[in-house]
Amino acid sequence: MKFNIVIIGAGEVGFNLAKSLSKEDHDITVIDIDPIKCQKVTNHVDAKVIEGDGCSQKTLQNIDMSEVDYLIALTKIDEVNLVASKLAKEGGAKKVISRLRNTEYVDEKAIVKPSQFGINHIVFPEKAAQNEIKRIITQPSSIDIESFKNDKVTLVGILIDPSSSLVGRTKENVEISNPFIPHKLAVISRDDITFIPHKNTKYKKNDIVYFVVPTTALNDIQLLAGKSPFKVNNIMIMGAGKVGRLLAASLENEYDVKLLDKDIDKADNVSEKLSNTLVLTEDGLNIDFLESENISSLDCFIAVTENEQINIMSSLLMKHYGVKQVIVHINSTSFFKVVRRIGVDAVISKNTSAVNEVLKIIRSDEDKLSVSRFEEIDIEVVELTVRENSDFINRNLSIKDLPEQICLGSIIRNDKVIIPNNQTNLKIDDELLFFTKSEDIHIAEQLF
Repeated sequence: MKFNIVIIGAGEVGFNLAKSLSKEDHDITVIDIDPIKCQKVTNHVDAKVIEGDGCSQKTLQNIDMSEVDYLIALTKIDEVNLVASKLAKEGGAKKVISRLRNTEYVDEKAIVKPSQFGINHIVFPEKAAQNEIKRIITQPSSIDIESFKNDKVTLVGILIDPSSSLVGRTKENVEISNPFIPHKLAVISRDDITFIPHKNTKYKKNDIVYFVVPTTALNDIQLLAGKSPFKVNNIMIMGAGKVGRLLAASLENEYDVKLLDKDIDKADNVSEKLSNTLVLTEDGLNIDFLESENISSLDCFIAVTENEQINIMSSLLMKHYGVKQVIVHINSTSFFKVVRRIGVDAVISKNTSAVNEVLKIIRSDEDKLSVSRFEEIDIEVVELTVRENSDFINRNLSIKDLPEQICLGSIIRNDKVIIPNNQTNLKIDDELLFFTKSEDIHIAEQLF
């Protein structure tokens, strides 16, 4: 289905969203007040570009809002996004998605609520990043982790070390040899190329592999991949910005948390709101300070300052000192794969989280099915249910007949998780979880 989409804000989130959506043949209009950002969109994206104020009635009157399927307000300023959303809705835009930074707007006691501005969906990038980091901390040997089906099924990304026993073995061989560790190798990221593996695909060193497992089998799959699970007890967060504050507040009652920020005023302000976090006014690149803190005994270090160069440098320093788990936040999605290659355990971007969230909303409406987009690995996760009149049932097909472009990762049947093999029979009302490229979603949809 083709949509008419207007994006206000051509920053990192708006630009990458426009880039992704334009590949899917939607009509895209991007509005930004910055001529440099507008030129960047013009040079790299198949979209109409309007240079102007996104919350100006004069600017928005250039667009027939009654023809707009989605107005997506993605500037860094909440007030601009709220006003733009209100103007668009009043003008007749069918659906409005807005980025907000201040979580107070959704508080139960909030006087001003997003619904008053005609907003259908809210995206909180900082909150999304905080949740993603927290998930990774619970499985410290993983690079990525995402749960599905009410946390019954998990997609976990793991870096294959040269010493892993999986290196050189095929996907089929590993699955057959480990029947008591239910798993499905769904995706491989190798040399910056992501693909759906087939049964004869071999594991290689430095692959980032994505397994689908019952959530209860997370520790088992990490051991199978050659990783030794360990429990995180003490955490150091560098950066008391929005992500750092949200993260410290969500972790301080479960872990021993230290929060670093060299800005004294910011540190003092944050320390008043965090009762169980030790807030330090220190520079995370100060070697003397790090050694005085016995940094090598640290379980987890998280760099979430607004300066991604500092985040990267501090993370490399922590790896040098032997910190067990190092997580780095970056703003520029163009650095994503590069940072992963230099030895950091996990890379998070609030901007990528925001793009994925918006794409999920649009794709789910477009296909009338649940689709989750993972922009950083260029993979779609599709949730389908086996219907009585489906092509798969009518043609009496089996799992081994599924095309190689799609991977059936899991089945939910009677509230139980099944990791399928070629002998598994699909039944009507089975809930399926598929992994595929965006251009191949139609294959799964046509079959079921």
